Amino acid sequence: MTRTDDKLHNDQQAEQSVDSTVNEYKKLVAENTERLKELACINQTTKILRQGKPIEESLQQIVLSIPRAMQYPRYTTARITFNGKIFTSINFEGSRWVLRDTFETVDKRVGGIEIFYIKEFPEMDQGPFLNEEIDLIHNLASLIKGYLDGQVARGVDTPYIYSGGHEKEAEAKKPERKKLMQMFLNKNNYDRDIYHDLMPFKVTEILLVGNLYDAFSIERGGRFSEYVLSQYQQLNLTSVPRITGVSDHDEAMEYLRSKHFDLVILMVGVDKKSPVVLSRKIKEHFPYIPVFMLLNNDQDVHKFEEQRKEMTTIDKIFVWKGDSRVFFAMIKLIEDKINVENDTRIGLVRVILLVEDSARYYSRYMPLLYNVVMEQTRRIIE
Repeated sequence: MTRTDDKLHNDQQAEQSVDSTVNEYKKLVAENTERLKELACINQTTKILRQGKPIEESLQQIVLSIPRAMQYPRYTTARITFNGKIFTSINFEGSRWVLRDTFETVDKRVGGIEIFYIKEFPEMDQGPFLNEEIDLIHNLASLIKGYLDGQVARGVDTPYIYSGGHEKEAEAKKPERKKLMQMFLNKNNYDRDIYHDLMPFKVTEILLVGNLYDAFSIERGGRFSEYVLSQYQQLNLTSVPRITGVSDHDEAMEYLRSKHFDLVILMVGVDKKSPVVLSRKIKEHFPYIPVFMLLNNDQDVHKFEEQRKEMTTIDKIFVWKGDSRVFFAMIKLIEDKINVENDTRIGLVRVILLVEDSARYYSRYMPLLYNVVMEQTRRIIE
């Protein structure tokens, strides 16, 4: 080969390498986006069930939120059945591409969830559906069943669900003037209601995993639990997340199986291997939950960043520098990543992009940036 041919060959190899890296990056971004959508759906379902509204109203709200969590939301419809009643998403249409899961309450009432793709898509793990979507529908069924079983255990009377459809007849007989009044109110309150539709996802439950020594080091350095609480109060934020701390990996998995968490933080101190092993186990069973790693030593950053490509089960690495604001930054980062599409579309919210790939530096920049933005927002509101 001549020197020109060598150069051409090297250029082609470089282009192929760049294309491969770009494709790998796009795939990673797509997978991360899907997991965040699933997490948002579970978070929204949990929030709806906690409101304590009538079961019929709650199930209708849940079924409306399901399509947004799927790969192809524009071509997704959903249906929930329970105790002989049917709740469907907007413009419901069934098809042969369907994902199903059923549940039965302790008092033998039967229900089910169905998710349809109304258009043909490439074959994945089960027809056009991913394993993560199968996990999602199973988790939704478990949440609904747990809520209904809890109502039975507490002896909550729910006549709204047992009335045999009389409410629908009564609804049909409402005077037309009430509907006109509702349309008038909806039209005039639209601009105000936009603010209620912003930030639909909020982190409410955090699982913090670390050995006792690491937990003591962080608590001694900044008393992060108290700081997170005071930060929320100072900025007039009402949805303060609850932090559950565990020091044993088996205990962490037990907690994850018993309730829903929006974020898992793995503290890394002396033991460098166990947190990585635990992250793999968490992602295997709960792929939609973000897992952040918090390093207790600045010197470990280089080592973990070198292994970043192999550690696909870690969504983000942060570094503890004695400033508890890093926890606030972690929480807001997750909320913003999930809410950005909704908030920019509905409220035309502006976006700040921070370009930095070093955990050492963005662990400093992000707490500072969030503090400035939130403080500015607080002053504007006042």
